[in-house]
Amino acid sequence: MNDVIIIGSGPAGLSAAITCANKGLNVLIIDEYLKPGGRLLGQLYEEPDGTWWNGINESAKLYEEALNKDVQFLMNTPVHNIEKAKDGWVIYTEDNTFNTNHLLLATGAAESPIPVPGWTLPGVMSVGAAQVMTNVHRVKPGEKGVIIGVNVLSAAIAMELKLADVDLACLTLPWNNQLTEEAAQPRKVMESLLHVSHMAPSPLVRTGSKFMKNDFMKKLGITFYPKKGVKMWDIPIQLRKAVIEIYGNNQVEGVTLATIDTNGEVIKGSEEHIACDFVCIAGGLYPLTELAAVAGCPFYLIEELGGYVPLHNTRMETALKGLYVAGNITGIEGAKVAAAQGVTAGLSIAKDSGVNGLESEIKKSIQSIERMRENAYIQFHSDVAKGKRILQDQWKEYKASTETVFL
Repeated sequence: MNDVIIIGSGPAGLSAAITCANKGLNVLIIDEYLKPGGRLLGQLYEEPDGTWWNGINESAKLYEEALNKDVQFLMNTPVHNIEKAKDGWVIYTEDNTFNTNHLLLATGAAESPIPVPGWTLPGVMSVGAAQVMTNVHRVKPGEKGVIIGVNVLSAAIAMELKLADVDLACLTLPWNNQLTEEAAQPRKVMESLLHVSHMAPSPLVRTGSKFMKNDFMKKLGITFYPKKGVKMWDIPIQLRKAVIEIYGNNQVEGVTLATIDTNGEVIKGSEEHIACDFVCIAGGLYPLTELAAVAGCPFYLIEELGGYVPLHNTRMETALKGLYVAGNITGIEGAKVAAAQGVTAGLSIAKDSGVNGLESEIKKSIQSIERMRENAYIQFHSDVAKGKRILQDQWKEYKASTETVFL
């Protein structure tokens, strides 16, 4: 039996494994992917101080450190079920069954699809798939592409694709229907981008965004937003146009683009065709929580964190004994926050395993998460701090209610 089993080898899982190993625990990491690193593997961007954050390099450092600490890895192995047993947890894979008293779920996030007519054609992919193809496997997704969905994730990946000399015709909105919701509303999209305007390479965009502080200025801004878009990294960001169809015979040949009003409704007669050979759909990310649900973990819907998240405290402990969470399963944030959460989870596991003298270290690690969150260069949700407060309020209510039951 392993002292600790971690499902997920992204920044949270690797950091937790190293922390547990440093405290003398025997650790096994299980992951369905071929190599460790998770979403770190596709990340590449320039930080404010001019240095480059290279996810492949960062994941390699963590992996090497984990190996040096005798952490065991079982890659290319999906986990299809977990069960609470009398003495701990049982983890089921296709070939083996594993037991542990301390199980950490660091399963990360998945992409939300946006349905667009023609999205089943070969050449249509998620924006994350294009990122992995380009940054991890060094294969261009195509010669010329269009990204449908304007959000923090698509903007960051568009920059990465541009660095790889991938030609992008534009980033634009999806067709407005009952399923696309706010992703097709120009004003909502613009508001979601304001908190990451510091990333824009254009001084005009960075300066102009500072004036969008009230509803009147936001309405004015989207009303007079250029129909041809505003260029970032020489890619038009179009908030007043939407893709109403992806077309092609047997594969993507282009998209039909139409001008939309401030409410996202198509202006008839404004349709135009843009030739391309691949299309990326960017619907954002949501926490990957299926295993926590199978375990019976209580959940709470918090939009500020990206969807349903398992209830847990600041120590990364869930309501179920011996079950912990860290990383994007707890809410959509960046890799550095995930790694900091992994450290806290590792320390909590070590303390619960009987390692003494860790209370001060745990408190400092929780403070480190807060600092990472406050200083994060990329924030996928503008109100993530509010979401975390909501979560902790729900945790307190849950604990109070369960304690009352057993009185």
